Amino acid sequence: MRTAVVTAGVVALIAVLSAVHLTQGTASTGVLDLLAALVGDGDAQTLAVLEGSRVPRLLAALLLGVALGVAGAGMQSVARNPLASPDTLAVNAGSHLAVVSIAAFGLSLPTLPAGAAAFVGGLAASVVVLGLSGGGSTSPRLVLVGSAVMLTLQSATILLLLMYEQETTGLFAWGSGSLTVSDLDATAQMTPVVVVAVAVLLVMGRSLDILALGDDNATVLGLRVRRTRVGAVLLTVALTAAAVTIAGPIGFVGLSAPVITRLLTPIVPGLGKHRVLLPFSGLVGVVIVLGADVLLRAVMGSAAAVRVPTGVMTTVLGAVVLIWLARRGRSGGTPRQAPAGRVGVATSSRRLVVTSVVLGVLLVAAPTAGLMLGDRLVLLGDLANWFAGRTGTALTFVVDQRLPRVLAALVAGAALAVAGCGIQSVSRNPLAEPGLLGITAGAGLAAITLITAVPMAGAWHIAGAAGVGAMVAFALVYGLAWRSGLDSDRLVVIGIAMWSAGMALITLLIVTSDPWNTAKALTWMSGSTYGRTLEQVVPTALALVLLTPLLWARHRELDLHSLDEDTPRVLGMRVERSRLVILLAAGVLAATAVSAIGVVAFVGLVAPHLARSLVGGRHARVLPVAAAVGAVLVSAADTAGRTVIAPAQVPAGLVIALIGTPYFVLVMWRTREVRT
Repeated sequence: MRTAVVTAGVVALIAVLSAVHLTQGTASTGVLDLLAALVGDGDAQTLAVLEGSRVPRLLAALLLGVALGVAGAGMQSVARNPLASPDTLAVNAGSHLAVVSIAAFGLSLPTLPAGAAAFVGGLAASVVVLGLSGGGSTSPRLVLVGSAVMLTLQSATILLLLMYEQETTGLFAWGSGSLTVSDLDATAQMTPVVVVAVAVLLVMGRSLDILALGDDNATVLGLRVRRTRVGAVLLTVALTAAAVTIAGPIGFVGLSAPVITRLLTPIVPGLGKHRVLLPFSGLVGVVIVLGADVLLRAVMGSAAAVRVPTGVMTTVLGAVVLIWLARRGRSGGTPRQAPAGRVGVATSSRRLVVTSVVLGVLLVAAPTAGLMLGDRLVLLGDLANWFAGRTGTALTFVVDQRLPRVLAALVAGAALAVAGCGIQSVSRNPLAEPGLLGITAGAGLAAITLITAVPMAGAWHIAGAAGVGAMVAFALVYGLAWRSGLDSDRLVVIGIAMWSAGMALITLLIVTSDPWNTAKALTWMSGSTYGRTLEQVVPTALALVLLTPLLWARHRELDLHSLDEDTPRVLGMRVERSRLVILLAAGVLAATAVSAIGVVAFVGLVAPHLARSLVGGRHARVLPVAAAVGAVLVSAADTAGRTVIAPAQVPAGLVIALIGTPYFVLVMWRTREVRT
């Protein structure tokens, strides 16, 4: 009875939202016109508006809500993890990359083949994430792996959008989930896919109930666990792919809808069964999508809201839900192994000397190559003449333009690497880095806000804004993660939520302030040294010079933080104060790096791991080696991005993301072995 009453209430809410939704739009058609049309007395203009835009948009929202809500519930059941969703399993990102890839190569597929491609992309991403995370568990590791894979796929997508700007026109806003691009034809063709997938999942409801008891218990009860899990994954990915095909990846609906449904379970016990849970989650998904679209157009006005993807609103909402889930969850209680123990350790003096010499050579070779290579080759002799001031005007101009870019890459790479060392040590999480803690997104959001409001803002102002944004993001993440102590997993999951919300708000800023310059926005979001000046390098260099020695002076504290939570306290270290100082220093370093080259991921993740594999786990050695590795890595990526497809350029951040992926997979595999 309660189930029926609650379901009727949600259906009534959907009806009300649908009615309001139909009244919103850029046309002058009002409520009275719609009522007249409803009773068969509408004029031609009203009918045209309804058929041409409002009804297709409403039907798309209804279908998307059902598809994503049911898909999220199914994924959470398969993974037995309330944090699982099309976003955190990177299914949205995989489907998005597949669709953009087709468009980038000039292919225009009908709806169903495009949906099939999205299905393949989403399925591949989910298989990778589930495989690296051990098939899913209640651990936040699933979110960490999924978010990192999602970051990689998004980098590849942005790369395609930049390289094939003409072919992919309009796909940037669509990439955040936009109901504006939906049409009735696509919705009609995807409806049977959604209906069939939902129906089959409902048939599997009994099996999913048994699967929720655990693999061992389910096997004892006669359930074919593997077949059930594979079938459910295929169906949920199909639902996600259908949604992406219609309107792009609408963020976090698949996470929020099942969570809200399960919150009602203590009041309405009947919702716990999958044959009720799945369709009810679909209804809640409809409420979220419709509610977000209605709210967006009510707040911004219908004309302004046209440019804003609905997914921006749902992503911000989903980030709030993710933070709430992270705070609500309990710590796993298992001591986390120090990052140094996850990679090879080499501490011999001979190897240390060899490593130092090789890195010293690379630190000279990387910027030299950066000055020589690009759309025009500069010879070594020309560089010598440039240093001596004996080159002509044209050659002097070329090298003068490259010098700030090379220096920006070096200092930003070193700053991100040092920041990554501090964050990984304090969090004792080998996957943590400034990006996954929301620091770079906060810095990027503040910097882009300033650039949008004050286009002529100077480098120091941008660096200051980025610093403030990073500190605000860091304070929010740290404060929200604190609950009778700081749990490292909770810290990272909340950081991921802040990162998602920050990137959604950056998208909102871009599409509302400068919708015609998508390439510029994408370049900033993907990390580039293009157009940098010496003035913009100074803040990062200053932060590096001041804060790296500060962190190095605390290398013993970093070592102790890496061990466990109790050892530093037993040895008398003031853990919280030390942790706060280290994270603040890391935040400032990351913020200034973002102000210099934009949002760059993976450097703070990869460089510390490489440093540990070269010189062991002691931070007295790790910090300087990681700084050198980070500088060389970003410098080489910047040079490659300026050279490989010259005169076109690939942002350094995208090159790093593509290079960092194999190493990230290696780290994932090794950490999986340790846990098993």
